[in-house]
Amino acid sequence: MSPKIELLAPGGDIDAIKAAIIAGADAVYCGLDTFNARNRAANISFDELVGIIRLAHEYDCQIFLTLNIIILEREFKTLAKLLSKLANTTLDGVIVQDLGMLYILKKHFPTLDIHASTQLTTHNIGQIPFLKKLGASRVNLSRELNLKEISAITKVSHEENVLTEVFVHGSLCVAFSGLCYSTSASVGNSGNRGRCSQACREEYKPTESGNKFPLNIKDNSAFFDLPALIEAGVHSFKVEGRIKGASYVHTVIDSFRKQIDGFVETGKLLEDGERLYKVFNRDFSNAFLRGDLNQSMFIENPRDNSKYHAIDKSNAISVVQIQDVEQNLNDEKEAIHADVFDKIKHLSIEKRKLSLAFSGEVGQPLTVTIKINEAHGQIITQSFAEEVMQEQVHVMHSTRSLSASDKNCLDHNAIEKRFKSFNNAEFNLTELTTNNIPQSVTIPFKELTALKNKIAALLNDGTPVLPEVELPKLVRHAKKDGDAKLSLLICDESDVNLSDVTDADIYFKLPDAYKRGCTKYVGFFKENPRLIPWFPSVLIGKDYDVAVNILEQVKPKLIVTNNTGIANRAFELGIEWIAGPFLNTTNSYALLAMKESFNCSGAFISNEINRQQMKTIARPENFKMFYSVYHPILLMTSRQCFFQQSVGCEKPRIDNGCMLSCDKSTSITNLKGVSFAIDKQKAGYPSIYNDDQFLNTEIVKDLTQLYDGFMIDLTNIGAGDKESPDKQLLIKQFEQLLKYDNSESIGYANQLSNEQLHAQDKLNSLVSGSTNVQYYNGL
Repeated sequence: MSPKIELLAPGGDIDAIKAAIIAGADAVYCGLDTFNARNRAANISFDELVGIIRLAHEYDCQIFLTLNIIILEREFKTLAKLLSKLANTTLDGVIVQDLGMLYILKKHFPTLDIHASTQLTTHNIGQIPFLKKLGASRVNLSRELNLKEISAITKVSHEENVLTEVFVHGSLCVAFSGLCYSTSASVGNSGNRGRCSQACREEYKPTESGNKFPLNIKDNSAFFDLPALIEAGVHSFKVEGRIKGASYVHTVIDSFRKQIDGFVETGKLLEDGERLYKVFNRDFSNAFLRGDLNQSMFIENPRDNSKYHAIDKSNAISVVQIQDVEQNLNDEKEAIHADVFDKIKHLSIEKRKLSLAFSGEVGQPLTVTIKINEAHGQIITQSFAEEVMQEQVHVMHSTRSLSASDKNCLDHNAIEKRFKSFNNAEFNLTELTTNNIPQSVTIPFKELTALKNKIAALLNDGTPVLPEVELPKLVRHAKKDGDAKLSLLICDESDVNLSDVTDADIYFKLPDAYKRGCTKYVGFFKENPRLIPWFPSVLIGKDYDVAVNILEQVKPKLIVTNNTGIANRAFELGIEWIAGPFLNTTNSYALLAMKESFNCSGAFISNEINRQQMKTIARPENFKMFYSVYHPILLMTSRQCFFQQSVGCEKPRIDNGCMLSCDKSTSITNLKGVSFAIDKQKAGYPSIYNDDQFLNTEIVKDLTQLYDGFMIDLTNIGAGDKESPDKQLLIKQFEQLLKYDNSESIGYANQLSNEQLHAQDKLNSLVSGSTNVQYYNGL
């Protein structure tokens, strides 16, 4: 493992990337205009990326490309073309969320270094070997972790030869990254597709505790925690901010560069951090890192706090004093902006100029003289700035000689046709001359191809150009059983008796949190062998340890897990497992990744995609596919408390007892009058749910041939103050809906029997306030 401390900077546009490089970043992460989780950033083109890589490497700075969204089936052909191009650059790494992309990267693009995005919600030690097996060389840990938890995970990462990254500065999401569906469910803008509408920054109607921005959390800053993170073994200190401009990026990166270098040299923190307040901020908190979750993490101002910080620090009281402070701050910001752009104006990402001159004689090899010209810095004088051009000259020869012939003559058009592709993202082919080739000569075309390949390798830093990868055609396997089976999800032990009224599979949802050493559920599952354990998405520290103990002691025949750490342990134990709906599965390659690497037997397909997007997914052999047709619509889950800002709470901070004992519920209402239920089950994380329940009976007539099972969620979580329908009645109607008349193929030909139609109508009347808009909108 490298002992080097990496400072990783954001780059939303070219100027911000240049500012990060000149400020001393060890690496910059940036995105193209597709496949990245910051659609609101300016982003860059592929041609610009190639120039940026070259510029960064001149300054010993690496470039990582963000491909950190979930991928749809129809996009993989385009994605493979992009990855093929990236494989022929000197890009230093790709940042990935989707398991299907991890699969094709490892299988077809082994030269690209893979980094696991924070969108993968990595928060326990079991997830490190899972991601390592899928090809990840480094993992960006969840932002909610404290130092002790980071140290434990990093220790395991070192054992697995995996690097860890931690966000040390910038905006914080109040929700776990990758598990926020707030704007996906409400307006169709999925955070898992880079289109987050930032509902957490919105203004809401004043809550009981008097807050208008109850979800707005301060910015993260570990500026004074760097020694502890270094001690924990963290490799990369990552700064958030791809929507921020060059002035912000330069100020933050320069501040962190000086703080890191000063500490490494002297063992002391020498910077006071005041410069961080001169650029955009929402004030700062390191409460997640300290493990001290309290109300001070929230702020009522979702916009720039720099003005208010300056006023508070100056003790300005009068209007005139405040105006003076604001003017001084604006002047400082303008000075910062001017200084940064003065520093980066000479940095060029222009293409290198390339000229090819062909020559030869009969009986002699075809010769090509290659000249490469590139800007190499500037000479700055009082009157002007002049670019210093550096020229490289190389000469190459064909292996066979030219011969006289009146057929297949080698002329300018023949050469131009084969060599014009060098006018590309890396080079501007300014000249291609063939004047010194006599008429009526020829050479085998394969010689031209071989010569072209040698030139391509030369221009690619001596590395042979890799051919474009065409993904093999997926084999689509039919499901073995024609019928789709009903399954139930429960979390209340009293609901175990529902097994008396149905033959459906019954999943029992385990808690997010446990008392240390808890063994209650080991006995519970042994006493109820019909129940299938359902593991939640987030299992941190001791909670993961307890969940693993349940798995190891019970050794059930089958589990469902929304947590990849549990999936990895189940695979190691030889326990059959199904991927839960919160693993965000949207494509065939994600199914293959889980099946081939971890012997996964089935998966719930994401409720974020629509029916047409589902139809294109190819089922692997001996693999089952499931879909949740009835459930509360989760918008976000948080480690922070939602009640402090809504109804208030007498406890000043969250402790372990809050997780285990609190079961409050309330709601917040936005300025459009739409309410959202805040629900906290005992031993569960605070969560926010949509006002409507998800109910999709349409899928039964549309896609029964695709799915092996449909699940209904009977946990009552997220219902708010609504009365839940009778569970036995719901089960009866869903069973009727899934009862097919196979003799007439009803249910498989876009029609339902009269009995099914009656059940559909009954369900719609039982579930008040329901929607299946995601089934039609998709991603």
